[in-house]
Amino acid sequence: MPENNMVIRTGLLAYGMSGQVFHAPFLNCMPEFDFTGVVERHQKKARDLYPDVRSYDSVEALLADRDITLVVVNTPNTTHYDYVKKALEAGKHVVVEKPFTATVGQAESLVEIAAAAGRFLCVYQNRRWDSDFLTVKDVMDKGLLGKLIEAELHYDRYRIAINDKKKHKEVPDTGVGLLYDLGPHLVDEAIVLFGKPRAVFAIVQSHRPDSLVDDYFDIKLLYNKFTCTLKSSLLVREQLPGYVMHGTLGSFVKARADIQEAELQAGVSPCSPGWGEEPEASWGILHTEREGRVIREPYPSVVGDYREFFRGVHAALVSNEPPPVPLADSLLNMRILEAAQQSSREMRAVEL
Repeated sequence: MPENNMVIRTGLLAYGMSGQVFHAPFLNCMPEFDFTGVVERHQKKARDLYPDVRSYDSVEALLADRDITLVVVNTPNTTHYDYVKKALEAGKHVVVEKPFTATVGQAESLVEIAAAAGRFLCVYQNRRWDSDFLTVKDVMDKGLLGKLIEAELHYDRYRIAINDKKKHKEVPDTGVGLLYDLGPHLVDEAIVLFGKPRAVFAIVQSHRPDSLVDDYFDIKLLYNKFTCTLKSSLLVREQLPGYVMHGTLGSFVKARADIQEAELQAGVSPCSPGWGEEPEASWGILHTEREGRVIREPYPSVVGDYREFFRGVHAALVSNEPPPVPLADSLLNMRILEAAQQSSREMRAVEL
């Protein structure tokens, strides 16, 4: 493991949207990291913003760089297993984008390989540090709704056209489609809030004209006397609340309003003052009972901060702290996704 207070020299395996928006800005501005290298097979863009970064023509060339300690696998879903395995075998610590892999078997294999090699492995579930999710968790942790009866989590978009520029998201393959694109976010949020469900019932469908992959899912996570619904579609023009929670005392309704992704896309540094603060207009509505009095009022949003994930990675590497996203959660995430696929095919609930 790196020595205490050591800067972690890090390499990205791709410099597409994920690399440009969700990783490079943090590796650049946070003192715990150094953005050392990036794989750019075609266009060399990274040096426009990061003049000191090393640009490599191949994954193999980056993995051969002995200065790089940590590798971020942010390549298409179907490549995760091979690249994580190569990085671990090259002696690197690894952060991998969601979904962990394309199958449960692949995920389990990587966990074993990382353990045998004594290397750090963690899945990048940044939505754990969205302001809206942290706010929902705060409401749950404080018991403001009483005993929870029902929860519904949405992550919807309107994208009717087939994306020819991102063929890796539109060509049928294991681990490809909306279920494995936005599904890992919703499933991870449910795991954090509610733990392992007893069973999974799901409908996974395709509705866009000429679509070859799923673009709609409705997953029921069945707990004891409680149901959590996870829904996502690429054909929702009028956005619904991202979170609808009902309990014996009241309800909480909250839009997906975290500002971090939009700020990152606009080129704002995540180390800027006021990072992750939602405007008051985006606060959720808490309608519940307190001390015998019914209230309905805006509930202040918790500040979101993706830097907490990276700080957790650094702490795990330099101080042997627990990882920011436990591998047990990531394996459960994969099992729920596979159970949802099986449930949709067989039209029955699948026990976990």
